Amino acid sequence: MKNHTRTVTATAMTAAMAYAAVCLGRVPVVLFLKYDPKDILIALGGVLWGPGAVLRVSLAVSLLEMVTISENGVIGCVMNVLSTCSFALPAAFLARKHRSRRGLALGLLAGGLLMAGTMLLWNWLVTPIYMGYPRKAVEKLLLPAFLPFNLLKAGLNGLGTFLLCPPLTKALDRSGLLEKEEHHGS
Repeated sequence: MKNHTRTVTATAMTAAMAYAAVCLGRVPVVLFLKYDPKDILIALGGVLWGPGAVLRVSLAVSLLEMVTISENGVIGCVMNVLSTCSFALPAAFLARKHRSRRGLALGLLAGGLLMAGTMLLWNWLVTPIYMGYPRKAVEKLLLPAFLPFNLLKAGLNGLGTFLLCPPLTKALDRSGLLEKEEHHGS
């Protein structure tokens, strides 16, 4: 029960920090695409507390974002969940499987590439619907706008997660808030 309570609390705190990152750290990049660092926090939560944390935090933050600050409604919510999960789930799985900085790096690289590819497909499918752009216009933006944006996002999120994971793991371990089997990427 103690471990379950700790995990629920950690997940809730991660969700609160990720939501704050969305609200305070959103930066316009190109067209209507904005970067925010929430995926760093969600990936860290996944590495520390498992892939289930990625799913729970991603869904909670995306729903909060949808009902408070998003301009894209349900479609934006779904796109956020897809983007975050395609990035953070591979990172969590591989980092927890290999339990090393190399495993973390491989997970973040795999997640970044999966997220970029996933979002190219979903932007091609969905952007014409919710932005009202003709599909041909969206197709012309896939490589010069959407792909670089998603690679930039993946790179920033991967680097942030990679740099923050070891000191966060050590701090949580020293404070007694991290179970011995939860050590990763240090």
